[in-house]
Amino acid sequence: MLDIRFVRENPETVKENIKKKFQDSKLPLVDEVIALDEEKRETQKKADELRANRNKISKEIGNLMAQGKKEEGMALRAKVKEQAEELEALSAKETELNEKVTSIMMTIPNIIDESVPIGKDDSENVEIEKFGEPIVPEYEIPYHTDIMERFNGIDLDAAGRVAGNGFYYLMGDIARLHSAVLSYARDFMINRGFTYCIPPYMIRSAVVEGVMSFAEMDAMMYKIEGEDLYLIGTSEHSMIGKFIDTITPEAELPKTLTSYSPCFRKEKGAHGIEERGVYRIHQFEKQEMIVVCKPEESKMWFDRLWQNTVDLFRSLDIPVRTLECCSGDLADLKVKSIDVEAWSPRQKKYFEVGSCSNLSDAQARRLKIRAKGENGNYLAHTLNNTVAAPPRMLIAFLENNLQADGSVLIPEALRMYMGGMDKIVPQK
Repeated sequence: MLDIRFVRENPETVKENIKKKFQDSKLPLVDEVIALDEEKRETQKKADELRANRNKISKEIGNLMAQGKKEEGMALRAKVKEQAEELEALSAKETELNEKVTSIMMTIPNIIDESVPIGKDDSENVEIEKFGEPIVPEYEIPYHTDIMERFNGIDLDAAGRVAGNGFYYLMGDIARLHSAVLSYARDFMINRGFTYCIPPYMIRSAVVEGVMSFAEMDAMMYKIEGEDLYLIGTSEHSMIGKFIDTITPEAELPKTLTSYSPCFRKEKGAHGIEERGVYRIHQFEKQEMIVVCKPEESKMWFDRLWQNTVDLFRSLDIPVRTLECCSGDLADLKVKSIDVEAWSPRQKKYFEVGSCSNLSDAQARRLKIRAKGENGNYLAHTLNNTVAAPPRMLIAFLENNLQADGSVLIPEALRMYMGGMDKIVPQK
């Protein structure tokens, strides 16, 4: 969320940013919120004047009563009562206007970084760099669920009966491989200096509204009926929420955390052949990384975060590339984002396995995440990135390590988490 003062002082900049994100329907909101804010500030000024006057008159009443001037004192009391009614009306109006301003400000997108390419949607994202050689073997690479079924490693039918579409049972070596990837990702990030954390898997609405846009919330979050709780769609939400309404001494920054959690998503509009199987699902597990830092360090941490994901995948012999997300593909709170995509030998193309985002002070402003420096308090910057999110990462792993005989090689880095096995062998 932007600072209302920035919007007042830079309305054309805000409008141009909205145009870059191809959200022209939001352009009238800029003038509307400026007018509402002006009315709110004028109302607040009148209310403050009345409060000050009321205090002054109250003292005068005390003096008059002490001097025995009861009649004059009672006249002033009547005036105070009249002003109290006016003040009550102004206070109510002030609250109403403040809610309207906040509601609009929550929908105006953050100012994107000047380096972000301009484009309408993800089809206009820009490739930055490739890491590793993408290989298409001479033998056929089956669809990922077909690979898993050869190991008796997945049961979609039973999951459908138990929970419906978008769920799965992982079994045997495939389930073990899934857990091994997460354990390896955890230790990989710990070795890079991040503090390991297991967060709450449910969060209150105040946190949800602080970490994401309304459009994202509607498309992703599951609400717990009858309670002010939502199932998390990613542990980033819970992890950033950890710092809600806090002031961290500057010397303690940055806060670098890596977290494990299950994730729950509605996945509205997920259709098409590549969404079947376990590519788009309602429940999955994930290792995440978040950073809370000083504003001047957020660009440096952004580059470190996406590089961590690249390094992790390369350590498991999976070729990847990075894509710069264009303006139209950025969620409203983000100023810059890079997707990491893994190579799919079966599809002969890359597919998304992680996303790294810099949100500058947008989440911090909503959640009051502050740092205490020599010159006072200021809003921190927040960033997040996917370390690994099986089973999507599992798809990339199986396809890139599948051998002609149907076995799957286990890279050296992962063997200690697989009981020393250097490969898994199909049962079918």
